[in-house]
Amino acid sequence: MLKSFKLLFNCNLVLSRSCSGYVSRTRYLMRLREDDEACREALRSGNFLLYHKLAPLLQKTNSGVYKLACLKTSDLEHVLEKVGKDKHFVNESFLLGCTDKSEPQFSLEVGDLDRSALEQECRGMFVDLRKAFFMITGPESALVAKGQALLRWHQTNGFCSATGQPTVRNQSGSFRVCHSSGVTYYPKMAPVAIVLVSDGSRCLLARQAMFPPGMYSALSGFCDMGESLEEALHREVAEEVGLEVENLQYSGSQHWPFPQSSFMLACHATVNPDKTQVNIDTAELEDARWFSFEEITEALQKPPRNPKGEPPVFWVPPPYAIANQLIQEWANQQQLSRKRHGLK
Repeated sequence: MLKSFKLLFNCNLVLSRSCSGYVSRTRYLMRLREDDEACREALRSGNFLLYHKLAPLLQKTNSGVYKLACLKTSDLEHVLEKVGKDKHFVNESFLLGCTDKSEPQFSLEVGDLDRSALEQECRGMFVDLRKAFFMITGPESALVAKGQALLRWHQTNGFCSATGQPTVRNQSGSFRVCHSSGVTYYPKMAPVAIVLVSDGSRCLLARQAMFPPGMYSALSGFCDMGESLEEALHREVAEEVGLEVENLQYSGSQHWPFPQSSFMLACHATVNPDKTQVNIDTAELEDARWFSFEEITEALQKPPRNPKGEPPVFWVPPPYAIANQLIQEWANQQQLSRKRHGLK
């Protein structure tokens, strides 16, 4: 069992969701998901995120930082006409959510259109999502990740697994139906356990061969059918690094769009300080090792690339990733412990 389980919602989130504004927005979104005509009407006054082969469109602000490009319906229709596409192509969008002002938000894949022409008309650029996470803010990261995940799901669920016949989407994109079999398909996330292991003074990070040079992260793996979160964490740590964890503490959860839309369930875990010998599964990992508080603190302060454009020897996932949250929480806890013991 998890030794300590955090409140699922912090105080600010609970307060914001108890207000009538949140309830009204939620019910408005529910109506848009279920009512095709209402969703088509919302498309006339929506905000649109554009993706080119799943790469989101970003724009550079006057201050030199990047933001997620968001086009109004009239602006998007104008852009589409400029690049030779009928403005009714807007109807191919998928509903994502709505703003605090109840303005509907949609994602639209424009990969069949000329990329350079779109970038010129929109005064932006399409950026690989992994790279975009380092360029935009946390709230924007969550929205752009959801948009890509929904687009990818529709691209890979165009046919019924029972009959092989084409599936048909509803207007919002909240499901697809096979009219031959009557089966309805809904977008899904695969549960993934992610854990930061500590021996009390160090934390264990690992890297796969596919990671960018120098990047290490927390251990993670998909939950097997029938497994609890606790069982998955124990198994993954044993399989990947040959260690047996003792205590688990829940940290939080996050949608992650890779590899095919994952639901990350994050925990901290401890091992016996006398049993820390790492024995990695080389089929899964390229390397895994213990890092000191000083190494972690330095990595959290580093950008992913130095001024010369070279990756540092050791760095961690971007702030948006829940792996970064785990590492930051561990560092904060170590800092408090050091202060209590009069250490710097």
